[in-house]
Amino acid sequence: METVLVQITNSKAYKLLEDLHIIKLLKTDSQPKPKLSEKYAGKLPSDVANEFQKYVTQSREE
Repeated sequence: METVLVQITNSKAYKLLEDLHIIKLLKTDSQPKPKLSEKYAGKLPSDVANEFQKYVTQSREE
């Protein structure tokens, strides 16, 4: 089974699709969201990330 995003342009079509049981309508919240670590992985250059990590470690020790 394949999950796709469909935009309903007619309010009557939404009810018709539900009544005919042709497709199963899912709420957009039911789709899994990517983890933030996966979403932003590799976005910072490694030197900037290392400096930021040092700053965080230092601020936690204070």
